[in-house]
Amino acid sequence: MAAWIGVIFHADRGSQYTAAAFAQVCDGFRIRRSMGRVGSSYDNALAESFWQGLKRETMHQRLFSTVRQARLEIFQWLTYYNVRRRHSALNYLSPVEFEQQHLRADKLSIAA
Repeated sequence: MAAWIGVIFHADRGSQYTAAAFAQVCDGFRIRRSMGRVGSSYDNALAESFWQGLKRETMHQRLFSTVRQARLEIFQWLTYYNVRRRHSALNYLSPVEFEQQHLRADKLSIAA
């Protein structure tokens, strides 16, 4: 069984995320869209935590001198978030470590 690896954009069901134009852009970049259920705040808890952390740790009360600087700092934060930052929801592993562990377990189960 092959694992699907790619970009998933998770959001609530706000009008900007359900718009046909947004779907078209996502499709053009091969981005899979994911949305929480209507009326369930628990579906978005991890996504909301992510955006809150990005805003608080990278952009809060901050003015970037250029778009390039903003992109670079956000990219650096995303790298830290995915590679080094431990997440309680992932048993205190980074997302990269969690995914690697998951892929190893899949390979072992296929081999068995």
